Amino acid sequence: MHEFAQAFRLALDLVFNANPDLMEIVGLSLRVSLTAVAVSCLIGFPLGAAAGAWQFPGRGTIAVLMNALMSLPPVVVGLMVYLTFSRAGPFGWLELLYTPTAMIIAQIVLVTPIVAALSRQVIEDLHSEYAEQFRSLCVGPGRAIGALLWDGRFSLLTVALAGFGRAIAEVGAVIIVGGNIDHLTRVMTTAIALETSRGDLALALALGIVLIAIALSVNGAVMALRGTAARFAYA
Repeated sequence: MHEFAQAFRLALDLVFNANPDLMEIVGLSLRVSLTAVAVSCLIGFPLGAAAGAWQFPGRGTIAVLMNALMSLPPVVVGLMVYLTFSRAGPFGWLELLYTPTAMIIAQIVLVTPIVAALSRQVIEDLHSEYAEQFRSLCVGPGRAIGALLWDGRFSLLTVALAGFGRAIAEVGAVIIVGGNIDHLTRVMTTAIALETSRGDLALALALGIVLIAIALSVNGAVMALRGTAARFAYA
């Protein structure tokens, strides 16, 4: 118990004194996850909107597929990305393995189905509410999707935050494609696993504190956005 209390005090010192190694790991984690979420939103929002607002053959199958892909096993995604960018893979010539770019790609594969599936549900609910108005005004599919995306912006922001929460906590896929290279690909989750196995509980706890703080901030932002959306809905 005494050792744990000492490690916790050292962890707090690392956090409040902005230890350079700690800040480097946190900074890389945020850069990788934010980039992955941004790209996932650029892909997932239009896909989700199209699946939620347009009527076409196989629409139900696509919705089922989107929901199924939300539960992709991270280690399987990591393995597939690894095989794709390994020297024997089709894109091995890019030499992206064990770089932050490979970690971003793995997170994009994981997060995009989440963003697409959740945004599909948001847009489908809105479209059922506005469909008749769109028909009466002769609004085309493209303009309708643009209007729905704008009207559901607060809900879609919560979708993006959910994707970020998934990305920042990811360890299985990123450690396969990025490893855990100091000053290059070491992010919070992989560093926590490494430092715990090495017995450096202070740094592991410090990273855990930061990760929990980020998770709480994301959840707080989601709650705030939902409250804002509700106020706009009743305004």
